Amino acid sequence: MIENLNGIHETVKYKENSNVKLFINAEAEDYPIHWHTPMEIIMPLEGGYTVQIGDDLVHLNESDIIFIASGVTHRLIAPNTGKRLILQIEWSAVSKIKEFNSILTLIAPAITLTPETSGDIHSNIRKLLLDIADEYQTDSFLSEAVIYSKMLEVLVLIGRHHTASSCNFNVGRHKQQEYLERFLSICEYIDTHCTEDITLDEIAKIAGFSKYHFTRLFKQFTNNTFYKYLNQKRIELALTLLADPNISVTETAMQSGFANPSTFIRVFKAEKGCTPTEFRKMFIG
Repeated sequence: MIENLNGIHETVKYKENSNVKLFINAEAEDYPIHWHTPMEIIMPLEGGYTVQIGDDLVHLNESDIIFIASGVTHRLIAPNTGKRLILQIEWSAVSKIKEFNSILTLIAPAITLTPETSGDIHSNIRKLLLDIADEYQTDSFLSEAVIYSKMLEVLVLIGRHHTASSCNFNVGRHKQQEYLERFLSICEYIDTHCTEDITLDEIAKIAGFSKYHFTRLFKQFTNNTFYKYLNQKRIELALTLLADPNISVTETAMQSGFANPSTFIRVFKAEKGCTPTEFRKMFIG
């Protein structure tokens, strides 16, 4: 349920001294387009469910799992009957863990796991989510620590599955591990320096590859081009700045790392389907 919606921005209402919210939803109620800072995980327990991400409709069958990244606008469409687990979790408390943000990047804007497409990890993640639900409802001493530890297991499974299935670099086994670690490090570097004027040539040099070799390997690792990845990180920052009406769109563009407001507006509209000003109006309501 959405308890606090301001425009299209949902402020998630957690339990006291918590950064996790979990509920079993059985309502035949659609939820309008909205976004929030915590990641959202949805797993139908009975029947199906439909999630709209941008212009794409994702139809979930029973036990399918969707992960929706922070700041992603989405809409939920419920069937007449059914039941689903919905988990919202804030990651800022553990965001300093090495390689953590790179795994979150693999999820953005959303990923769906099904028994057919992710059979080797789907059953394990499903069990972990059910364990999390039990822990949340029990609410015993150190429950939140247990929940975060299990969610980290989930992210590790996703990260390793992605690298095993999508990142088979054409090198020997030892080089394979070296390349994986190198690209995780590069993603961390981009995440940290996204507001700066960094270029493809510069990043390729830091990675130790030619520009053309780096471009191919980076796309293979992230499923994005370098500049699309960089712009997504800048837009993530811009979303938080646009929530403050005292920061102008021009200032938001500059603080997010864009060279000028027109580039910022063009990229923002391509990513979010509206201009920064339109987004701010929806946010404020």
